[in-house]
Amino acid sequence: MVNGALNWDGTQRQSPWLKIIGDDYVEKAFRFAHKADPQAQLYYNDYSLESEAKRKGALELVRKLKAKGVPITAVGLQDHVSLDWPTADQIDTTITQFGELGVKVMITELDVDLLPSPASNHTADVSLKIASDPKLNPYPDGLPEQVQQQLAKRYADLFGAYAKHCGLVTRVTFWGVTDKDSWKNDWPVRGRMNYPLLFDRSAQPKPAFDTVIQSAPKRAP
Repeated sequence: MVNGALNWDGTQRQSPWLKIIGDDYVEKAFRFAHKADPQAQLYYNDYSLESEAKRKGALELVRKLKAKGVPITAVGLQDHVSLDWPTADQIDTTITQFGELGVKVMITELDVDLLPSPASNHTADVSLKIASDPKLNPYPDGLPEQVQQQLAKRYADLFGAYAKHCGLVTRVTFWGVTDKDSWKNDWPVRGRMNYPLLFDRSAQPKPAFDTVIQSAPKRAP
């Protein structure tokens, strides 16, 4: 699997891999991995692919790989989302367009950010650091019930969008289990408390857990 090869504008990121190997390092990574294990399913994985510019870059990357016969099975969407981004239409478009290229789609890193964004875009760059500000940490003592319900509705809407593409979307993986262990705590602002997952800091299910169970596609026994 290749992870995070693109910039926000859809161009290739100047990663150490690109600088050392060259512009075709993604193709080589897939070919080498396939040679090592011909049965392995190989994915391209990235965040914010619901953003049009970045999605176009990823679509073009997948097109080029497939045109060259490079074995790519699926695209992974790192859905580190917020309460209002991306929209259901953006999710639907993203999944549909990758499906049209003949690859499966996987939701690989799902969580919902409930805090004000200190960055200018919907980034998941773990190297980002922002100075502490109380305005960026509005729930230091716990999540208000109103926001708890907003989170539940957001998860219901997300799984409704995923369920619409059941079969094309082959799995959904949460990026963590409990709020206590989330990577979003202390990122990108140290000391912040976030509440992005289905289980709280005591590992108890939140209202969002029930909405996911209700919204997920039902399989026949």
